[in-house]
Amino acid sequence: MIFSTLEHILTHISFSTVSIVITLHLITLLVNEIVGLYNSFQKGMIVTFVCITGLLVTRWVYWKHFPLSNLYESLIFLSWSFYIIHMIPYFKKQKNNLSAITAPSAIFTQGFVTSGLLNEMHQSPILVPALQSQWLMMHVSMMVLGYAALLGGSLLSVALLTITFQKDIIRIFDKRKPFLAQSFFFSEVQYINEKPNILQSVSPLSLKNYYKSQLIEQLDYWSYRVISLGFLFLTIGILSGAVWANEAWGSYWNWDPKETWAFITWIIFAIYLHIRTNKNLQGANSAIVAFIGFLIIWICYFGVNLLGIGLHSYGSFTLTLN
Repeated sequence: MIFSTLEHILTHISFSTVSIVITLHLITLLVNEIVGLYNSFQKGMIVTFVCITGLLVTRWVYWKHFPLSNLYESLIFLSWSFYIIHMIPYFKKQKNNLSAITAPSAIFTQGFVTSGLLNEMHQSPILVPALQSQWLMMHVSMMVLGYAALLGGSLLSVALLTITFQKDIIRIFDKRKPFLAQSFFFSEVQYINEKPNILQSVSPLSLKNYYKSQLIEQLDYWSYRVISLGFLFLTIGILSGAVWANEAWGSYWNWDPKETWAFITWIIFAIYLHIRTNKNLQGANSAIVAFIGFLIIWICYFGVNLLGIGLHSYGSFTLTLN
């Protein structure tokens, strides 16, 4: 009774807070000048994060196993992971474009979890023998953290592609005006940064495209950093899952759909990281690979669970192992 009441309170507080945070986030996107509103938005994110953490801890204590046994708990942990990634730059007192991706991802994931669509999964079932292992915490938490980071980094790449595509459209319909970004090399950008007064001598259109090129560079940089972190988590998750599979099923790898799509996800982002080593292929080229990886993650996370086949069949939309 105490548990259900506490969970009910935390769920409603998080849902109410996340509704307010969504409104504040939309306003801050439209009106960047309101600094106090941005700080309120960040405080709302922290309150929601604390509520979700309390909810996970409460379920952990009550059900006596790590709260990652079904889709409801998995999505809560995914939202919690987005909040973690979002708040790292905030506590370092740095503002960057990462928050524009992680904040909506965390907000809408949490909104979906608390919307009532997964009410039947609120009760944690009795774990099947294969899940009654200490590897549950290690494997599933690493996989979900990996998914969160890879999704966040991939969305940054999608934003990069959107801005690049928009710039190409402008070039097609307005060929008469030169673009400062076309002639910028690193030395020229550095020269402008050292002498800000030079910006006063360029046209507003050229100045706009200069800042756009700077934004693309930042998106590319943060996308690479976040995806690298997610790839590390995913690798640890797959390796720990292989050890767990050998312990539970007597084989490190069985090529069932869940394992196969997790491996495909790993391959896609390994290709992304390899492409990033070539400076000529950075930017839009690597972002396309990240976008493909974004789609593959959702197939692995949701699509395979809908089929309910293979050794992970007990994860079909009620239990998630990867």
